Amino acid sequence: MQTSPVPPPAFAAGPDRATARTEAGRGALSSDFETFLRMLTVQMQNQDPLNPIESTDFAVQLATFSTVEQQVLTNDLLAQMQTPLAEFANWVGREVLTTAPVAFDGAPVTLRLEPGRAAEDTALVVRDAEGRAVLSQPVPADAETVEWAGVGPAGVPLPHGRYSFTLESASAGPGADSRPVPAFQTVREVRVGPQGAPVIGLASGEEVPAGDVLALRESR
Repeated sequence: MQTSPVPPPAFAAGPDRATARTEAGRGALSSDFETFLRMLTVQMQNQDPLNPIESTDFAVQLATFSTVEQQVLTNDLLAQMQTPLAEFANWVGREVLTTAPVAFDGAPVTLRLEPGRAAEDTALVVRDAEGRAVLSQPVPADAETVEWAGVGPAGVPLPHGRYSFTLESASAGPGADSRPVPAFQTVREVRVGPQGAPVIGLASGEEVPAGDVLALRESR
């Protein structure tokens, strides 16, 4: 299935926009409250001395304004939380390309290699959850994707578990290179992270910032 690239994460400016809206709302409330106090002062100055306004009426007006103020601020905070998630809600159930470890369950794993690699003596190295290399196999220089079937040396199936992938130079000289290889994984959830930015929960149990996702596609 064809893979569609992910556009630049729109959430990067989302918290700033939401914060700006909240600050603008607070400024408007502050201005409205000052206007309210001026009106209340004028009302007190021009009340009928023979029929003054009851103090309880003032308390009711103040309480009403305070309630409205709190509701407006609450709505702004809820909008600030929901805005980033709304942009990524349709990612759940789809597959994203990321360098996070993969939870291998027997199904082939699609790996994306960097196109146009200059080195021809590169190898795909597979490591288990403990970081031990369980497989090293040559990769053609023009290969863009690899379907890893979860087998080790001599075609022996590897146990289910978490695996990570790197593309490494076969030479041991100063020019030796090693870089992580991203794989497609299913998205299980999207939530708001500590800094207010969306965090993607993967089937492997790993969590990655939405900004670290390299591509997005429909599940196979």
